[in-house]
Amino acid sequence: MTRNEIISVLGPVDEAVIADIALTGANLEELREAFAWISADEALVNEGHPMPGTRVAKLIEILEPPEDEPEAPRATD
Repeated sequence: MTRNEIISVLGPVDEAVIADIALTGANLEELREAFAWISADEALVNEGHPMPGTRVAKLIEILEPPEDEPEAPRATD
């Protein structure tokens, strides 16, 4: 997955986040799925979507902010 593909899904994010995402080996569809889970996890469960696979779960872990921060990927200046 390229830097531009990652930005096309997430918008502007830190280079460290881009590198972490690239290192997962995930593809663009998996990134989109992870982003959907972060945005509406209860809705996806209620609609009967299967739980995220290993790579999607890793992407969710990278993208979710710590409990004390707002819920959005880290933006760049």
